[in-house]
Amino acid sequence: MPAVIRLQRLVAITIVAGSVFWTLSPSAVATQNPGKGGIGAGPGKGPSGGADGDTINASVGTIVYDRSKNGRGGSVGAVSPTTTWTPPACWYAPKYTPEQLQAYMEPIWEAGSTGDQWDAEQREKYVNGGEYKDFNKEKTGKGYFWDSYVNDSYPPGWDKCTEPPFWVDTGDAPPARIQNAITPEMLAQLAYAEIRVPGTAVKLAPEGTTKVNLPTWAWLDGADFKPVSVTASIPAIGLQATTTAEPISLKIEPGTGDAETYPASGECAIGNDGRIGEPYAKGKADETPPCGVRYLRSSGDGSYKLQATVTWKISWTGTGVNQPQDLPPGEFGADQDVIVQEIQSINR
Repeated sequence: MPAVIRLQRLVAITIVAGSVFWTLSPSAVATQNPGKGGIGAGPGKGPSGGADGDTINASVGTIVYDRSKNGRGGSVGAVSPTTTWTPPACWYAPKYTPEQLQAYMEPIWEAGSTGDQWDAEQREKYVNGGEYKDFNKEKTGKGYFWDSYVNDSYPPGWDKCTEPPFWVDTGDAPPARIQNAITPEMLAQLAYAEIRVPGTAVKLAPEGTTKVNLPTWAWLDGADFKPVSVTASIPAIGLQATTTAEPISLKIEPGTGDAETYPASGECAIGNDGRIGEPYAKGKADETPPCGVRYLRSSGDGSYKLQATVTWKISWTGTGVNQPQDLPPGEFGADQDVIVQEIQSINR
């Protein structure tokens, strides 16, 4: 394995090593709610570093997530894209000042774990002036060495960012040859993984237990399904993007083939009032619900697992991009038990 790949794997596994530190008010960063599935679910997401009094320490190029407008509550979860799309597996962003790169690289060279030839080439590049003399210390405060970052879940492709650290002056774009240099769109894609949306326990009438051939009304209140958003930023280079999820429809799957849905597709669109479906009210017993289900057979001694899945439209805006740009829609759903009983008749 080439020495640069070996070093890249070492960097990916010990991603916090050699971080450049800066301060940020912690009030702007909301605590993450780990999801129960979908992209980005589970612990380990968000900026590296830690709290120190009223400040948060993080690598200068680490992405900072503002989750203050995210979904709340115990039933929230991560949306799953409706396509095979995934966020970036790795990317390049600023990571080291000259002094920090020196402090990070010299112990690696001294250990000799990457081979004498490669170590000598790197000393020539970063120390002797092959490309950067004395780690570019004459430009301290005027830019950063950029290096790779890796998605915490290590998806396929996480080890494809193999460029060695390279210098970028403040205000300049990274070299054109560098693929996967961080952009507002990539920030938006990474923020997608941090989106958390409310659970989807629909309101039913009759509630919990219904009858064979009796239309069961289903709805979700608009107040429970407002848009949510997460903002991802790298303040050191002035990049940011906000990814927003808006509910657009509810899909009902009765949990059995012996049932009919309203509408027939099972897709209930969101109304102008933000509500999905319509609450049942007295006097509507003979009406067809705009969103609901009619079971054709009893559930016997058990129940049917009705699955309600909300589809969310995902879009983003960011640095230099004021008009919303689409990302793949996302879904989040849950099951709930529905007992279906036969209608009992009385013989006289």
